[in-house]
Amino acid sequence: MTTPPLDRRTLLCGLGALALAPWARAAPLPGDSIYQLPATLVDQRGTPFELASRRGQPMLVSMFYGSCQMVCPMIFETVQATLKALPADQAAAMRVLMVSFDPARDTVAALAQIAQARGCDARWTLARADEPTARALAAVLGIQYRRLESGEFNHSTVIELVDREGRIAAKTTTLGAVDPAFVKAVQRARDGAG
Repeated sequence: MTTPPLDRRTLLCGLGALALAPWARAAPLPGDSIYQLPATLVDQRGTPFELASRRGQPMLVSMFYGSCQMVCPMIFETVQATLKALPADQAAAMRVLMVSFDPARDTVAALAQIAQARGCDARWTLARADEPTARALAAVLGIQYRRLESGEFNHSTVIELVDREGRIAAKTTTLGAVDPAFVKAVQRARDGAG
């Protein structure tokens, strides 16, 4: 069977449909957007996604490693406390992205176990990436880490609010307690003011 060649009208209609696709209509990203980083991650369900696919709504972002027994559990607890400090409708709409910088041990199955153990609901995405991508994302977020001989990591602790366009709108290094200024920034971002 021979496929007839496309005529000009069919081709233009097809291109018009492409122009209506959401990804084709999107405005260019700001230069300081974390979504400028071409990063493919895999979530706790084993689903790959592009970092830029998170564009469009504010999100809390941090990095961790699953075998951490001290600081990383506090990062999870602080994000949970921050969500609880928000009005119910804002808390329900806020998304969280936690990315591991230990891809060797934080497999998809390990991430799923961590999500369950930490009480992470559907708002949360725990993700992994290859080591170069994790390192690049950490650099973009201003998070420093290094692997110790013991296999543990020494790392900075920060929770960041990323706005709809992927710009870092606020950050906190407070752990174990709610940072009122950070909560206010998150509220402004959900209201569209941040």
